[in-house]
Amino acid sequence: MHQTIEDRIRDAGLRATRPRIAVLTAMAGMDHPDVNTITETVRAQAGPVSTQAVYDALDALAGVGLLRRFEPAGSPARYDLRVGDNHHHLVCRSCGAVRDVDCAVGAAPCLTAGDPQGYVIDEAEVTYWGTCPDCR
Repeated sequence: MHQTIEDRIRDAGLRATRPRIAVLTAMAGMDHPDVNTITETVRAQAGPVSTQAVYDALDALAGVGLLRRFEPAGSPARYDLRVGDNHHHLVCRSCGAVRDVDCAVGAAPCLTAGDPQGYVIDEAEVTYWGTCPDCR
């Protein structure tokens, strides 16, 4: 059985508000969009919505694991619908394109800190930097 976006939001413990539904709908098919791209798409598909409502929806959806927020150095935050599988990201230094890459190790945290200083590490965020095929 295919779950609706509304059901996914409710099953995660959130109310299925119009901005939350619109954000998840807009992100379908998008590849690591930033908040401006998401906001423009939400407005084109669902009508008027404030930028703050989009930020609030993104924060709530990321907080319950329905999407992932990450920040490549020197770039605005990006959002990803691929969650729960310990993947990492490739970022092009020239154009800023972002692509998913599977973790070579597979299991989180996939890296071991030299001295964890008493922390219990459960995740390592890896960003690979280089030049994409289009920019080479």
